[in-house]
Amino acid sequence: MTKFESSIKHVSAPQAAVYAKLSDLNNLEKIKDRIPEDKVKGLTFDADSLSFEAAPVGRITLQIVEREPEKCIKFGTTASPLPFNLWIQILPVTETECKMKLTIGMDLNPFMKAMVQKPLQEGLEKMADMLAVIPYE
Repeated sequence: MTKFESSIKHVSAPQAAVYAKLSDLNNLEKIKDRIPEDKVKGLTFDADSLSFEAAPVGRITLQIVEREPEKCIKFGTTASPLPFNLWIQILPVTETECKMKLTIGMDLNPFMKAMVQKPLQEGLEKMADMLAVIPYE
């Protein structure tokens, strides 16, 4: 299993508020206008899953497979050209701040890893940046 990790992001919101918002995907409604249309098209979602078209890989559907209250949300792909898992880890810093890190795990042969490593790392970092600045109050 190959793992890609975002850098650790500082979030100016309590851990519980961040977890509450990210563990219910219906909350994407409030931020979907911030998602770059050139990278993600046709976003659809409900409380437990989201689906989108990502260039150049195609349609991807993610389902929440595990929720560890206030600490971690784990996603698995139900439809994807390259199956993968995504973890969002949330750790408290103070009563009003927390840290967040995103991790993607996937089985890749060395050739595929060389092809997807840079765009995947950049995409993961952009996603972490976006999740760090959305309003959680």
